[in-house]
Amino acid sequence: MNAGLETAATSKQATRRPTSSRVPVFLSPHAVVLSCAFLFGCRLCHAQSVSPHPPAEATHQAIPNSDDRTSPNDELLMGSTLTRQGKLSDAIPHLLAAHAAGADPYAIAVNLGICYIGTGRYKDAVSLLENARSAGHDTATTENLLAQAYLGDRRNQSAWDSFLAATLLTPDDEELYAFMADACTDQRNFDMGLRAIDVGLQHLPGSARLHYERGLFLAQLDRLEQARPEFARAAQLAPDSYIATLALVQRDLYDGYIAAARHRLLAAIAAGHRDYQTLSLLGTVLLHAGAAPGDPEFAQAQAVLEESAQTNPEYSATQIALGRIYILEDRYSDAIEHLEIGRRLEPRNPAVYSNLVRAYHHLGDTQKAREMQQQLARLLAEQTAPATSREYASQLLHL
Repeated sequence: MNAGLETAATSKQATRRPTSSRVPVFLSPHAVVLSCAFLFGCRLCHAQSVSPHPPAEATHQAIPNSDDRTSPNDELLMGSTLTRQGKLSDAIPHLLAAHAAGADPYAIAVNLGICYIGTGRYKDAVSLLENARSAGHDTATTENLLAQAYLGDRRNQSAWDSFLAATLLTPDDEELYAFMADACTDQRNFDMGLRAIDVGLQHLPGSARLHYERGLFLAQLDRLEQARPEFARAAQLAPDSYIATLALVQRDLYDGYIAAARHRLLAAIAAGHRDYQTLSLLGTVLLHAGAAPGDPEFAQAQAVLEESAQTNPEYSATQIALGRIYILEDRYSDAIEHLEIGRRLEPRNPAVYSNLVRAYHHLGDTQKAREMQQQLARLLAEQTAPATSREYASQLLHL
C-alpha cells in the first residue's frame, strides 16, 4: 500500500480528531438548539480522514478535468485531503474516480462514508459501509461510521448495534464515544447519546470530555440539576484545560451568567482557540445576551459567525445562527441561503424552520413559508423536551 495513502486500519491517528486547538467536538446544547454547537457536518470528517497530511501543494489542486491524467492514488489523496478540510461535496468526485480506477477500497470506503454522512446521504453511506464490512473490513472505524449512517437513516437499533460492535473492538477509544455523541446530537436522539456516553464512562471513568458530554445531554433532556455537577466534574478532572473552559462556560450559561460565559470564550480565543466552533458559540452567546443591530456586540457576533462559516461552511450551528443574524438585519435572502444549508445539515432542528418561516414570509413566498410552518409543526409534535430546556440547549456546544 502506498505510504501516502495509509488507511485507518493501519493508522490509529486516522480515526482521531486533532487535539491541538480544536473544540472537543461537543459543546453542544446541542447546537442551535444546541447545535448552536454541534454538529456534525464535518466534525467527524476532519477527524476520521484516513489519509495523513499531504504536501502543502496538494491542498491547492483543482478538481481535475477529463483531460488530466491522474493516478488512482492521486485521486484518493485529493479526495482524502478535501475530506479532511471539510470540503465534502468536492471530495466525492475524486473518491468515486479513485474507486472506479481500483484504488484502496477501504480508504475509499472510510473517506467516502464520511462525505456521505456529512452531506446527509445516509442511505448511500449505509450501502457503502455495509459492503466494506462484508468485504472483511469489519473495523471499529467501519462500525463507528455505520452507527452514524444508521442514525441518519432513522435505523436506531442498527445504529446502537454497530456502536456496541465498535466499542468491543476499541473500548478505551474516547473518540469513539464522542463521534457517537455527535451523531446523536445531530439527529436529536439525546436519549441514545446519553446511553452512549454512559457506556464510555464505564471504560473511561476519568474522562473529562465524556463527563462534559454527559452534562450536555442531561441539559438537553431537561435534567439540568444533574447536568451542572457533570460540568463541574469535567473542569475538576482537567483543570486549566480547554475542556475545563468549555465546561465552565456551560455552567455559566446554566446559571444565566452570560457575561461570564462571554469573557471565558474571549479569553479562550485570545489564547489561541480560534476554531470555528468556539467562534460559533461566542456569536450565539452574544445573540442570546440580546445584541441587536447597531450594538457593538451585534457586530462582533456577526464577524465571528461569518469567520466560523468561512472556516467551515458545513457547520450547522454557524449557518443557523448566521441566518438569525441576517433576519435581524432584514437581509432575508441571505438568511434563507444560510438557513437552507442548516436545514440540509440538521433537518430535524425546529430552530431552522421557525427562522425559515419568518424569512420566506418577509420575501412574500407564502408557499415556502407554509411548507416550513407545516414541517415545524410536525417536529414540535414530536418534541418531548420542554421549551426551557430547548432554549438552554441552543447554547450548548459539542466538542
